[in-house]
Amino acid sequence: MPTILEKVSLQPYNSLALPAVAEYFCAVQNVAELLAALEFARSKDLAVTPLGGGSNIVLAGDVAGLVLRVELKMLSHRRLGKLVEVTFAAGENWHDQVLHCLQQGWYGLENLSLIPGNMGAAAIQNIGAYGVELADLFVSLRAIDKQSGETITFDKAACEFGYRDSLFKHAGRDRYIIIDITLALSTEPKINVQYPALKAAIDEQTGEITPQLVSAMVCQIRSSKLPDAKIIPNAGSFFKNPIIPQTQAAALFQQYPNMPSYVQINGDIKLPAGWLIEQCGLKGAVRGPVGVHDQQALVLVNSGGGSGAQLLALAEEVRGAVLERFAVLLEIEPRVYGD
Repeated sequence: MPTILEKVSLQPYNSLALPAVAEYFCAVQNVAELLAALEFARSKDLAVTPLGGGSNIVLAGDVAGLVLRVELKMLSHRRLGKLVEVTFAAGENWHDQVLHCLQQGWYGLENLSLIPGNMGAAAIQNIGAYGVELADLFVSLRAIDKQSGETITFDKAACEFGYRDSLFKHAGRDRYIIIDITLALSTEPKINVQYPALKAAIDEQTGEITPQLVSAMVCQIRSSKLPDAKIIPNAGSFFKNPIIPQTQAAALFQQYPNMPSYVQINGDIKLPAGWLIEQCGLKGAVRGPVGVHDQQALVLVNSGGGSGAQLLALAEEVRGAVLERFAVLLEIEPRVYGD
């Protein structure tokens, strides 16, 4: 039986360093411990909140029930011609595994370098950056049903991936705990540098364009744009880039002819949320101990002593300002827990 603690501070376990207390807390190292912890929760009729790296959550207050920190570690692979299917335990750190795969000569993850968090959360979020998203490489995942304890395998279609979205943020949100994910990587480099900022950085380099170089450039760009959560507590991009119909975008282009935009496969238009926030004059805004980062308006920060309530109040101010000016409603990207 894993150790189950009562009244544990969650401040060290969330990248925003927000104060909150878990009614019960348990860190699990393997599936047997996970099942035992779930049985404990069932015996006391407790809600179960899974916690990974804590980099994409907002703790609005204390968390009732059992907070389950998933620390499962494991890596395996099988070769299929020029492909290699790699299975990662949910508790493995995303960026560490990107670097490991590069060292092994397994390619495809380099554009997703330096994204914070763990492997399990990456699937929930369908993380993406610089022209690549997890769904592009996804094979399957395994998850445990919290009520039955059954292990279920989900293929790509079953996960219902969308832009920063999946089944596990909707119908499966409170039902499953992911234990591992499998991705299909290539043993041959397939360079993808079409994303404008990445292409500009690569164009300044000399010599061969390798996956290692792409990873290094992505890390450089991300480090220049996004604050290090260990220094300035944050949850990365706090808002999704909104996707709007062509008709709505056309009306906005009449008012803002220089508005950046990205055409989607279905013809809809994606707008950069950071640009929208900047136009509202909120880049660098400070509201007591919380604020909008002065270099990247997509990022909300906790400068020290801020609460989840203060951070969410700022988020609502930002959303209200963008809605009033552009008639576009921003969606919060991190998941909110607590009362």
